[in-house]
Amino acid sequence: MEHSTASAESSAESQSGSPGPADTSPGTPVAEPRVRALGRSDYLATWQAMRAFTAARDAAVADEFWLTEHPPVYTLGQAGRIAHVCAPGDIPVVRCDRGGQVTYHGPGQLVLYVLVDLRRRALGVRPMVRLLERCVIDWLDSRGVRARGCEDAPGVYVGEAKVAALGLKVSRGATYHGLALNVDVDLAPFDRIDPCGYPGQSVTRTRDLGVVAGVDEAGRELATGLARLLRAHPPTVGSPPPKA
Repeated sequence: MEHSTASAESSAESQSGSPGPADTSPGTPVAEPRVRALGRSDYLATWQAMRAFTAARDAAVADEFWLTEHPPVYTLGQAGRIAHVCAPGDIPVVRCDRGGQVTYHGPGQLVLYVLVDLRRRALGVRPMVRLLERCVIDWLDSRGVRARGCEDAPGVYVGEAKVAALGLKVSRGATYHGLALNVDVDLAPFDRIDPCGYPGQSVTRTRDLGVVAGVDEAGRELATGLARLLRAHPPTVGSPPPKA
């Protein structure tokens, strides 16, 4: 994605685009992640598309970042406890296959899905989570907001309030799902759940932190930042698997 600041935007393409062929010789560098701007997308359809992409990919397929927003939906991780969904009302609840507990997605929230081959990058899942946190922390810092991650409760926090939630699934050595950043989302639905499984967890959004950037702008900049961080783990065909 980021050979230069502008390359994340120049790599963006429609959801219907398909990965191109690549040289599969051992040690051959693989293209940087493609960025796909999906606009507003149905959660179930996007989840199934991520699963299909991951099931079909091979060592020659470039990683991808998908940028989207979803209509209102609560998602519950594969080991999530339904007790944390306190009063969903008319908002649908979807149990999915990511890690973590319950969170909310809705308009005004940036969702960045990361379809990354960890084995090819010799990268473990915990370091990948830390990179996701770091890309949000760095972006907020560039906007004058100090944020932090949390080892025991992954995500990004400003003070005690959570501004970004994380959750991944690893299949065949590759990730899907990703992070959700509250930009200008209605925060009221978070009051009807225990966010990420923590009763009383406060949440915030970047608009309330004084950040003047919409979902599209935040998505482009976060995708560029994550690509920059991933450069420390360049993919090559024939890379060894990460150490445990």
